[in-house]
Amino acid sequence: MRLEKVAPLADEYLESIGFVWHTDSDNSSYISNELVVINEDEANAYYEAVNELYDMFAEAGQYVIDNDLFHELNIPFNLIEVIKESWENDVHWHLYSRFDLAGGIDGKPIKLIEFNADTPTSLFETAIIQWAMLKKNNLDEMSQFNNLYDALKDNFKRIITLDSDIEKFEEYYSNLGWKILFSSISSSSEDINTTKLLQHIASEAGFNTDFEFIENVQFSDEGIFKDDELFEFWFKLIPWENIGIEESELALILTEIIRNKKAIIFNPAYTLIFQSKAFMKILWDLYPNHPLLLETSFEPLVGKKYVEKRAFGREGANTKIVNADGSIDTQTSGEYEGHKAIYQEYVEFPKDENGNFYQAGVFYAYEACALGFRRGGKILNNMSKFVGHIIK
Repeated sequence: MRLEKVAPLADEYLESIGFVWHTDSDNSSYISNELVVINEDEANAYYEAVNELYDMFAEAGQYVIDNDLFHELNIPFNLIEVIKESWENDVHWHLYSRFDLAGGIDGKPIKLIEFNADTPTSLFETAIIQWAMLKKNNLDEMSQFNNLYDALKDNFKRIITLDSDIEKFEEYYSNLGWKILFSSISSSSEDINTTKLLQHIASEAGFNTDFEFIENVQFSDEGIFKDDELFEFWFKLIPWENIGIEESELALILTEIIRNKKAIIFNPAYTLIFQSKAFMKILWDLYPNHPLLLETSFEPLVGKKYVEKRAFGREGANTKIVNADGSIDTQTSGEYEGHKAIYQEYVEFPKDENGNFYQAGVFYAYEACALGFRRGGKILNNMSKFVGHIIK
């Protein structure tokens, strides 16, 4: 793989645009001053792969619903009804998500690792920061697979038109005063500013928007409110599984809100079934030996190296790489031990000359729309770095 060193963006500049999580706890920069160099064919391959994967997820999602496989996916029981309600009504539009992939830049085939369908991270980095790095270094700003900002703006319009034709929004719907309330937790500057970036994009798309921390939002059977103002749409950067596990009363109220058509929530509750890493087992059952998939099971794989991880684990926690002979290659601890374990065939990420591993992240907003990379060890964790890219 090829890397190109560039001048980094100054911390002062990053902070001026709201990107305040630029330095990790060890005082190293979170944003790499290198770019992964890819060619046009590699960019197109990522685009095609992710579009095909999303179609497969949609088919497999219907299979989960039809066969009541929520327990197999480790879905909290109190979210099953709201998942079904959101799945069955087209108004619950999937706003954005991110596929994590191995391969693609090393001459090896692209393989799905997992799908961050509900609350994907690295939105700000992918949409804004890696583009700004090209501009800062006087490189061609169009030489990236990165249409995320505009793709999100268009997809906000589609939540009204429910149609690929966004011109209908401009012609019929743009002046009707649609309101979206955006919410995050108050303790994470990354969550707050990522949510406010999405709010800014929605405002540019033509919506009336507001922001409120989740703890101050009011919920009732009549809808979702801020200071007694009713909102038709609510975006929350809070994982659905956290709502189901930690906020059971809220889960019940949101189910009633969806059932009674009092508000529409983004991302929809059905994205939780995609978010579950156990979904990869369903995909493998439905598409065995598909070239984009890795064998995945609810039991340890026999005779081959595999990764054990938790259905709703995050940032590489509670992950174990196990060799074909059963010995442990490497493992991490964490707070997700109580979630269901799944076992996925091991594939090595692309690696640079210093031994760092690279995982591709491709965002999806109606279609595949942007690429970025994370760099770290065999198990990527919250100390991994964001690496932009350039097409040459």
